Amino acid sequence: MSTVEYEELPAEAVLDHVTPGMHVISPIQNAAPPALLRALDAGADGLTDVTVHYMDPWESLPFMEGAYPGRLRHVDYFLGPGSRENFHRGHCDLVPVDFAQVPATLREFSPPGLAITTVSEIDEHGFFSMGTNADYVASFIGQVPFFVEVNAHMPRTFGRNHIHISQVVGVARNDTPMITVDVPPPGGVDHAIADVIAERVPDGACLQLGVGKLPNAVLSRLTGHRHLGIHTEALSDGVMELVEAGVIDGSRKTGRPFKHVTTFALGSQRLMDWLHDNPSVAMLPVDIVNDPRVIGQEHNLYSINATSEVDLFGQAASETIGGRYWSGAGGQADFARGCRFSPGGHGFIVTPSQTSKGVSRISLSLTPGSPVTTHKNIIENVVTEHGIASLRGKSVAQRAAALISIAHPDHRERLSREARDAGLLPRVLL
Repeated sequence: MSTVEYEELPAEAVLDHVTPGMHVISPIQNAAPPALLRALDAGADGLTDVTVHYMDPWESLPFMEGAYPGRLRHVDYFLGPGSRENFHRGHCDLVPVDFAQVPATLREFSPPGLAITTVSEIDEHGFFSMGTNADYVASFIGQVPFFVEVNAHMPRTFGRNHIHISQVVGVARNDTPMITVDVPPPGGVDHAIADVIAERVPDGACLQLGVGKLPNAVLSRLTGHRHLGIHTEALSDGVMELVEAGVIDGSRKTGRPFKHVTTFALGSQRLMDWLHDNPSVAMLPVDIVNDPRVIGQEHNLYSINATSEVDLFGQAASETIGGRYWSGAGGQADFARGCRFSPGGHGFIVTPSQTSKGVSRISLSLTPGSPVTTHKNIIENVVTEHGIASLRGKSVAQRAAALISIAHPDHRERLSREARDAGLLPRVLL
């Protein structure tokens, strides 16, 4: 039990620290402080030109729906369930940016005057922990004042996500349960893609992968491996399970050996419990974890990220569905770049060969309205359930042929014809 004393305030006290024209930053997912965000919304009529920079929200509030023009608005950097429809209706702004660059983008264009975040209980030394997160908000610890929302359910984690009481202008309490995610079990296509990747991962490799069915499928295929490491944007249940099994120990990592490096964690309640007071997990700001220069220093970094479509040049569009924004760039390009500098590193962009409606995810050109997320020149491998297309060092014609070979068989003849008509393939492939 901490002996450090402080006064707990009502959530609406945060309004006393918000000034006209201020930029306020909130972290993502479980570290986003629901009581403080609602207090800002409830007090919006007394604000002037205030912007909340809040990435990947799970809950929509009136200010995010354009309820208070000129008073309180929302800017996003990765659409979530709480902002996707608001963006489509023109109520919030979306800034295209790679995850590693969010802190620098904020500093240059929207210098924050206040940070708000959910934190764990204070420790005996006077520090709160951001728990499940570091992300872009931890980059501002010690640089801007924090108003924190203590939650008894938030796990205490370690790394560079601790905020001392002296850096805090106010503390509220809201002991709401953590939001947990139980990922559905992987299907046959997921396992087929996972098999292609897993057989290429050597013992001692350092892994980066996301959260979801496909990453879990890959992790499930690595149970026979040894001495794997983790340097990843998102830490999931699948990682925890391989740590518990002794498969992931970080012993051969170049940077921070024996530490499972991440910038946020998302998963089940068991993952939340495992994170609490676990010194093997290092929560670091995203401009460290996702910095391609840092990633490139890690030997044998294997990066695995999903996309929604790939064209025959090898460009990946991972932010849109049917040409309509669904998410954001996230850290995909950060790690695609970083693993190219990693000695022994390899990058994999993965996708099922077609949608549930039978539409090919590999096409001559990206769907109109779909921006390129990861550039053709930095993508090394594209994987579907039909195999792997290695693009590095290949000509335009070789790339197109390799990608067609891993498309769904129902689409290969058409893709070959379109590629020849577009001049990507010669009439007779040499």
